[in-house]
Amino acid sequence: AAMWRALAAAPARALLRTPPARRAASLAVSPATGPADERVETRVAGLSPGQPVTLRAVAADDRGCLFQSCAHYRADSRGELHLGTDASHGGDYTGVEPMGLFWSLAPAAMEKPYQRLVPRSTGAPMKVEVLVHQGHSPPGAMPGPVVAKAEVQRLFTAPGVRRIRLKEGVVRGSLFLPPGDGPFPGVIDMYGDEGGLIEFRSSLLATHGFAALSLPYFDFEDLPRVMKELRLEYFEEAARFLQRHPKVKGPGVGVIGTGKGAELALSMITFLPEVVAAVSISGCSSNTVADLHYGEMTLPGLRYDMKKVSVSDSGVFDIFEALDDPTSPANSPSVIPIEKAEGHFLLVVGEDDRMWKSSLYAELAIRRLRQHGKENFKLLSYPGAGHRIDPPSTPFCQVAMDRVLGVPVLGGGESKAHAHAQEHSWGKIQEFLHLHLG
Repeated sequence: AAMWRALAAAPARALLRTPPARRAASLAVSPATGPADERVETRVAGLSPGQPVTLRAVAADDRGCLFQSCAHYRADSRGELHLGTDASHGGDYTGVEPMGLFWSLAPAAMEKPYQRLVPRSTGAPMKVEVLVHQGHSPPGAMPGPVVAKAEVQRLFTAPGVRRIRLKEGVVRGSLFLPPGDGPFPGVIDMYGDEGGLIEFRSSLLATHGFAALSLPYFDFEDLPRVMKELRLEYFEEAARFLQRHPKVKGPGVGVIGTGKGAELALSMITFLPEVVAAVSISGCSSNTVADLHYGEMTLPGLRYDMKKVSVSDSGVFDIFEALDDPTSPANSPSVIPIEKAEGHFLLVVGEDDRMWKSSLYAELAIRRLRQHGKENFKLLSYPGAGHRIDPPSTPFCQVAMDRVLGVPVLGGGESKAHAHAQEHSWGKIQEFLHLHLG
């Protein structure tokens, strides 16, 4: 009986025995806690030479939706891997991409597709688990056993940055102030027609020394629910509030916007003397969708022709051709007269933007400035980048749910080119704002 017991226990003991002479694999991601817009170093050691492994990143958003990414690597002759110098051979990206696991994060198979991984609250860090699995497993497949893992915390608010919720006259939003006495260059930050309050770019700007005001303009607190018409006086009040803030250095403030927010940035620098620098990311040089009033003046909004929208077999909407043509003489009242601006423009566009023709719109803006003898602009144009060019390592999202239409809309772009555009433009945007705001 003892012999049978010994035999029955043998397989169990064999399972518990670790294979001889294999040192344990280790994974180091540094810094383990750091700013969300900065690179991390990812190294794996303790593999066997040439060993194939799959690296995965897993993160959850504020609502618990799971995002993941994966890439295939082979250990070098020392059994090591360094994502800064070693290339991925497959998975969600290929080539040497130190931050590829982060910018290729996408909704996991069981989640609703077309969701963006952007933080709704900037107070808590985004936690990303990085795992090393045996063998190469394709995206969506069951990965092999885990041989090492590490957790990374990505901070959107640096220690010492203050967030002040704003109810100043009619103005709503959040002001992010860097640590220290200041004064700091002041920047107003706006997003597009998704509405609400989006704070993560403002909190990162504060981390880099800007007093950043995240400014919603509809669908937030007591602001209008929908974007029917807009009054520039609202934005003027925000610019004056920021300009007069004791922690903000004058004489003027800057503004950064994406999509509809970019176009509002162009209107602000055109009509408001407080605004001296404008960063337009994927903006239009005409006013769109909602009429813009300022005193007695009105810039009518270009409209969308839904008959010009095409829908793919998978139900993705392509609205690239749907906006009224800004070059048509009938639409000239909508053109923003940017030649009146005294300040400086930085135009940032993705050449594969499918939301609308932002490359063309930047061209029209530049042509207009040059016709009036002005050279107060810089253009950053990125081949292969899509519509929403965010701070570095923000996961690429080629198709996203449109909050207004409630359908998936094509934003365009290719993940690697878009990621590189995000990293390059972020440094240039900060340089531009420092140059013109001090």
